[in-house]
Amino acid sequence: MRLRNIPAAYPAIEESPFCVTDGTKVKGKWNTVFPEEHPLYIEVGTGKGRFILENAKRNKDKNYLGIELYESVLYRALQRFLKEEEPVLNLRFLRADANDILDMFEKEEVDGIFLNFSDPWPKKRHAKRRLTSPNFLEKYDKILKQGGVIEFKTDNAGLFEYTKEVLEESKTWKIKEITTDLHNDPNMNEGNIMTEYEEKFSSAGNPIYKVIMEREE
Repeated sequence: MRLRNIPAAYPAIEESPFCVTDGTKVKGKWNTVFPEEHPLYIEVGTGKGRFILENAKRNKDKNYLGIELYESVLYRALQRFLKEEEPVLNLRFLRADANDILDMFEKEEVDGIFLNFSDPWPKKRHAKRRLTSPNFLEKYDKILKQGGVIEFKTDNAGLFEYTKEVLEESKTWKIKEITTDLHNDPNMNEGNIMTEYEEKFSSAGNPIYKVIMEREE
């Protein structure tokens, strides 16, 4: 997908008190970024922010951080956030590359991770870039608290099968819950918050896949 450059994005993100542009400066002290100290949940690849914003509104006893690499996309999430009539105090944004996640979070600083409709990187030589690759799962293992889970959603059958295989072969992670048709699975769909992509894909008749993964005991 071609991203349209928005000239106003960079200054808006840099100047916003709700955006962090250098996560290394708050490594180990993310609680100071929010008005109140709560468990921290992150979405890696937050897109236009619908999912993370709705989560924050529903769960005031948790802090949420939307991580996005592309400024023009993050700008849209920030705009959505700022349009709320009542301030959403437990949500912040981070402009960062997921590859650098270990530079921005201390060991067990994160309580939960969301991966929604990540780039499938279909070519085999790009497998390490997939956000559910062993490369990234090893990173999540270091920043996620014991008992924390990763929730992964996609409409891409290839990425879903790849993720399943990675988890089945992993000595660290296992599948806690899984479905090949989220919206027709009453248990896993309960309380589901749709992303913009999810609504688009599902309305076109595409099934939504979901995996909740946790560490092996």
